[in-house]
Amino acid sequence: MDSEEESFIRLFPPEGPQDEGSESPEQLRREVERLKEFYSALEQDHAKLQIAKKTAEQRTQELKKEELNKIFEQQLSLNGDEERAHQIFAIKEENNRLRQEKQVLKNKLEELRVLWNDPGLTVNKDDMNKLMLTPLIRYPLPGGSALITFEEAKVAQRIIELREHTVELSCGELEELDQCRMQVKAVPVELLLPSALEIRLTQSSRSILVSNLPSLDISKDGLLDKLELFFSKKKNGGSEVESREFLEDSDQVVLTFTQDGVAEQLIEKGFIQVPIGKGTHKVKISPCMSGHISNMQLQPSRCPRTVLLLGIPDVLSVESMRDALEIHFQKASRGGGEVDALAYVPAGRTGMAVFVEDTG
Repeated sequence: MDSEEESFIRLFPPEGPQDEGSESPEQLRREVERLKEFYSALEQDHAKLQIAKKTAEQRTQELKKEELNKIFEQQLSLNGDEERAHQIFAIKEENNRLRQEKQVLKNKLEELRVLWNDPGLTVNKDDMNKLMLTPLIRYPLPGGSALITFEEAKVAQRIIELREHTVELSCGELEELDQCRMQVKAVPVELLLPSALEIRLTQSSRSILVSNLPSLDISKDGLLDKLELFFSKKKNGGSEVESREFLEDSDQVVLTFTQDGVAEQLIEKGFIQVPIGKGTHKVKISPCMSGHISNMQLQPSRCPRTVLLLGIPDVLSVESMRDALEIHFQKASRGGGEVDALAYVPAGRTGMAVFVEDTG
């Protein structure tokens, strides 16, 4: 906390806050869409897994019945019934076909199980109806204020209960004795956090999500060029590509075609071998989902370890005021304790603090 860059807030000039460093609503919307795409892909894989499992069980029951028929027909053939012998032969052929089909289903089931247990996925599989989001709250700060986060919540509560605090300003910058103390007020920090969120999803009719891409020594633009070249050819099941882009903070690509129906046919294939580099790689094709927030409920929540100080006069430099506040509120004799973070906004300026989930 020796410089302004180490503070966890951003200071703005006197004319007001600047938004150049903050995330725009469009970026937040894209992040929500990316999470929804993860959720949708997993949900579809889960549904396919259940269908494949149920089909395999049904085929197993059919095979058991066929085996019983086989034993019965064999007994009849021992009695010289030629017609029954032909039926037994047909049953054997059918049994062989069913066994092959059963093995195919088992292979698909295992493939889905491997995807479902992919360690790179972070969605909670115990409750697939919930989408876990990490809150990122921006809190505006007025001029002449400071935020102090203590290591222990009980210290913050004690500072708030004392409310009025007299802070010594012994930094050598003031000459008059009556200016070496200041009165500040300590108040709690109240935030509004989302308690419920509803998102309406829509599957794109022209876009696909390409994942399971290989890690090669190739630039992102080079990889996009190869994917566009492959999927623009009709012999590969594609058509003219309208746009292509990497999803933010992921190794997945969204391809959008100029024609309807192309995306649906590719999604049905599930996996496609694509030549990339010196070999071919099996990439996964999934639906591309978009959506919007249809309902969001908020509830107030108090920061347990953070205190807001108000009424700080502009009598010291930023660094000196930080030092004075930290020294004062670290002293146990004044109700304080160990300070985890401190940020100060001088009078005449504004700032923005960013709160994230406290992981302990």
